[in-house]
Amino acid sequence: MPDLTARDSKLVQYLNEAYGKEKELETALEAHIGMTTRAPYRKRLREHLTETKRHARELERRVKKLGGSPQTVPIEGLDTVAKGAGAALGIAGRATALAQGPLHALRGTGEQEKMLKNAKSEYADEHEEIATYTAIETLAEALGDKETAKLARSIRREEQRMASFLERQIPALTKAVVQAEIPAAQRRNGSRSSRSARGKAASAARNGGSARSKAAGARSKAASARSKATSARSKGASARSKATSVRSKAAGARSKAAGARSKAASGRSKATSGRTRARAARTRA
Repeated sequence: MPDLTARDSKLVQYLNEAYGKEKELETALEAHIGMTTRAPYRKRLREHLTETKRHARELERRVKKLGGSPQTVPIEGLDTVAKGAGAALGIAGRATALAQGPLHALRGTGEQEKMLKNAKSEYADEHEEIATYTAIETLAEALGDKETAKLARSIRREEQRMASFLERQIPALTKAVVQAEIPAAQRRNGSRSSRSARGKAASAARNGGSARSKAAGARSKAASARSKATSARSKGASARSKATSVRSKAAGARSKAAGARSKAASGRSKATSGRTRARAARTRA
């Protein structure tokens, strides 16, 4: 088999990392399915196990098409690390998963808690895979490998859907643990404490609302007082304006009276002058 280029060697390396993780999760999921009694959760795990096995097959085909090998037999040459990485990861992954199976069976103190802890592990695994396939997609796009990018994108979306399912499942499993392992009386005490805390918070909110209402009332009264003062100033200004108008009219009347007196004086002066001329005429005659 010819040596891989640096480009294909890096692609094979990343694909083999994902391949090893998928093979590891096959065994872990099988162990978890055997411990799961909640029907919807168990059904989804079976579906994802089918997806996981398909992912491994698709990755294996893509590695081979690039010239690498996910097989357990190492290949000699400069590309041994890239070509044999899948084999190493596959062996290590299966060994890890097999070792984890019995440990997973011992998790928690009860059935519900075992399922919860399994779900938390699965959730973490899904996000690790999402990160892995995001890196593969980005690498493939940067190197112009559209087929690898498309494969990584397709698998990543399925991992994201599984992660979303687990995110919704974890709260439900946690509540099941409470129901199964916490005495009802203690749950009620907790509920009462919670209700008491909510009651105090509501009371504080009401008190705060009352204080805000009083403050608003005080602001309203102050605004009313300012409005009345403004109105009083306006009335005072109007009264001053009227007084000024009256004074102006009085001054006009006085001016007219003075004019009339001046005319009367002028008339008297003319009459006196007429009488003087008349006397002078009689004297000459």
